Amino acid sequence: MTSITFFLCEQMLATSVALPMEQFHAAEAMHKAASRSKMVPIEFRLASVNGKPVKTHTGMMLQPDCSIHDIETSTITYLPALWRNPKSVIKNNQAVLPWLVNQKQRGGVIAGVGTGCCFMAEAGLLDFRPATTHWYYFDKFAESYPRVVLKRNHFITRSDNLFCAASVNSLADLTVYFIEVFFGESIARHVERHFFHEVRKAYPQVSIHEALHAHPDEEIAQAQSWIQQNAHWDIQMSQIAKRLNMSLRTFNRRFKTATNLTPLQYTQNVRMRTAGELLHTSNLSIAEIAFRCGYQDLSHFTSLFKKYFGTTPSQYRTTVRAKLFSAE
Repeated sequence: MTSITFFLCEQMLATSVALPMEQFHAAEAMHKAASRSKMVPIEFRLASVNGKPVKTHTGMMLQPDCSIHDIETSTITYLPALWRNPKSVIKNNQAVLPWLVNQKQRGGVIAGVGTGCCFMAEAGLLDFRPATTHWYYFDKFAESYPRVVLKRNHFITRSDNLFCAASVNSLADLTVYFIEVFFGESIARHVERHFFHEVRKAYPQVSIHEALHAHPDEEIAQAQSWIQQNAHWDIQMSQIAKRLNMSLRTFNRRFKTATNLTPLQYTQNVRMRTAGELLHTSNLSIAEIAFRCGYQDLSHFTSLFKKYFGTTPSQYRTTVRAKLFSAE
């Protein structure tokens, strides 16, 4: 059973709960409509330290389903953004700290947003690990948690199963990533378009790579960098393996272990992201975009694009340009 826990506490932003929950519900509905196979539904739980209602910073009362102590394991735990200085909130919710440590030890994912990331820092989970928080609290965060490696230029950071998002917008992007893990790329792209049809670009592609696909295999990271720079060419994986003094079999195995993708899947993802960006920002024909992304066969490119984004290149271009305005 996949379970997602939303931790509730005073001074929280309600959107920290509502937005990711609605994204996941949409993904479930899309999966059900697109697949005949039965899927065990995701269990959503709202939990406070003592199971009592909490008041958000706007005065809205949220009713939890249970206390955190009633939850033994959680696949993902969301920590909410907090309004203003988080110190008093953390002081009043000390009981969640050992619970978070226990969830981490059990292999659960923990995702904090904005100053909610302070809960992980306070629990010592972020010591000597990369992290981010809301930009307004950077200096206070660095002063309060000097052992945390604060990444001021990243909207999302990841270290093992610990994720930090700088804002609610970044949390929405991170949730799309989680949806991709659970439901696949096609549904993730559908959710992204349904919630953000103007196609926000919250942070550079390099930040996506560093934040969500970091791993310790330096040679495979070199291969990824080479693929990103040369994706428009006909890439032979055997040549990349040779560059790294590996057999093709070893290269394929290590690449899949490091990235959870085959080299071909990774290359296609890089090409599709480039295609989406060109459709958004350029007036190049679809045939020329296909060529620039390394595809000679336009029908093959269109088929791959539709599989990745859930729509054709021409339909995608129409959607992403729907909110572009001109003074002319």
